[in-house]
Amino acid sequence: MALMYSSASKLGSKAPPFNLPGVDGKHYTLDSFHDQKALLVIFMCNHCPYVIAVQDRINDLAKKYASQGLAVIGINPNDPEKYPEDSMDAMKVRARVMGYQFAYVQDLTQEVAKEYDAVCTPDPFLYENVNGDFLLRYRGRIDDSWKDPAQVKKQDLAEAIEAIIKKQSLVGEQTPSMGCSIKWR
Repeated sequence: MALMYSSASKLGSKAPPFNLPGVDGKHYTLDSFHDQKALLVIFMCNHCPYVIAVQDRINDLAKKYASQGLAVIGINPNDPEKYPEDSMDAMKVRARVMGYQFAYVQDLTQEVAKEYDAVCTPDPFLYENVNGDFLLRYRGRIDDSWKDPAQVKKQDLAEAIEAIIKKQSLVGEQTPSMGCSIKWR
C-alpha cells in the first residue's frame, strides 16, 4: 500500500464523461445525474484502509444531501485481477453489507480514472451542475481526520456540498485527499 495524495485539478473544468456498470446491474453516465444540483464522484475501492475508514462518512453524505440535490457515485478503478477483493462480485457484497445509498460502479479499463487524473482511494471530485454541465468546484479531503470520525473538527467536503446547494462561493484552501494508490494494470 503506497500512500498518495490527490493532485490539484483545474476548478471550473467539466467532468469527463463515463459509462460504467454498477453493482445494481445498471450503467451510469453523467446524464444519469442531469437533474441534480451537484455530483460527487469519488474514486474508491473495497480493500484500502483509508476508504474503509471513511465509507460510512461517504454513505452519510449521500443520505444527508440526496433530498437537497446531491448525487454520489463511487468509482472503483482498481485492477481486480491483482486485487480480487475489488472485483464486481466483491463490490456487490460491500455495497449490500454497508447499505450504500449511492451508485457504486467499476472502471475495469481504468480509462475513467485516467481521464479524471485520479490518484488515490478515496479521491473525491465535487461538481456543480451549471446549465447541464458538471463543473469542478472541489477536489480534496473528506474531513480532517480520516482515521477517527470522533476526532473530526473540519468537514471540508460537507462544507463544499453545502456551499453548492446554497449557491454560495466556496472559500478556503482545498486540502488534498490521501489514501492508497490506485492499483493500475
